[in-house]
Amino acid sequence: MKRHTAKKTAKRNSPDQTYTWLRDQMEKVGYSSLEEVSVETGINRGNIYRYFTQEQRPSVALIDPLCKALDVSPQALLVGLGVWDKK
Repeated sequence: MKRHTAKKTAKRNSPDQTYTWLRDQMEKVGYSSLEEVSVETGINRGNIYRYFTQEQRPSVALIDPLCKALDVSPQALLVGLGVWDKK
């Protein structure tokens, strides 16, 4: 019996796409550095960098401050981070 395997397609952002998405969002809301996002959210700059290079995922408690700072919905943030599939 042959098993049907669907072709794998990239449904999630790569680390490069995630980083580009972050920079675009930062620019839209007027941030020029991760330090500014860090100050606004109260999240360590190094952790923010790790979230947006997909080295680490933010805890549920940090989703809201990141969404507010970047002016995006939780869904948009999770897609941007490469956690959820793109539509």
